Amino acid sequence: MWGVFMLFSLSASAQSIFGKWKTIDDRTGNPKAIISIYEEDGLMYGHVVEILEEGREDALCEKCDGDKKNQPIVGMKIIEEVEHIGNGEWKGKTLFDPEQAMTFRCKLWLNPDNPDELKVRGYLAFIYRTQTWIRVEG
Repeated sequence: MWGVFMLFSLSASAQSIFGKWKTIDDRTGNPKAIISIYEEDGLMYGHVVEILEEGREDALCEKCDGDKKNQPIVGMKIIEEVEHIGNGEWKGKTLFDPEQAMTFRCKLWLNPDNPDELKVRGYLAFIYRTQTWIRVEG
């Protein structure tokens, strides 16, 4: 019995946080986008691959300032320079929400009970929200 549990624990912990993830709106439960999360020079990054909301597939970042103003959301980098802090957790200062044109501090980790779920927490001062993103195969 313990051998089976240990084997399951090892295979679950071997799952990577990198890959494609479907974002789910924590308020409506509706899928919003596909994000590709990848590693570059030991840091985590993520960009929008596809918008899933009908009628918003070609949305522009209208509320954004600077170089993101009126740029396509598809292809936009929304996670930048997030560091692995150990124990499967990643933390950083840049989780960008194009809908609100706001940048949050963030923490990301795989759900220990389901490695196909990514917990994504955005912080603004002492307030935070956590979303569950679902792994996309392929």
